[in-house]
Amino acid sequence: MNTMHYKGYEAVIEFDEDAGLFHGEVINLRDVITFQGSSAAQLKEALAGSVDDYLAFCTERGEEPEKPFSGQFVVRTEPLLHKAISSAARRAGVSLNKWVVTTLERSLG
Repeated sequence: MNTMHYKGYEAVIEFDEDAGLFHGEVINLRDVITFQGSSAAQLKEALAGSVDDYLAFCTERGEEPEKPFSGQFVVRTEPLLHKAISSAARRAGVSLNKWVVTTLERSLG
């Protein structure tokens, strides 16, 4: 899958061979922003237009647009796993947060 970026928003692109169109969807927020085009140029323009429309719509409604992910999320685990992770972080001499981030980064390669 290919990705595109505009104003901090990231989108994934898929090609519909039957329709001869590229379809895109912004993935780094909970709100849904989609777009399509038949060429790379149209796709770039459609992404920009869709994000700009989303931002204008939020402004019109007096709402703060959702920003791309903040870098914070809550993870719920079983107490035994929480204890094991905390112990692993202490053995490594780092904070629980640093240990989790490092472990996630390693898993992504």
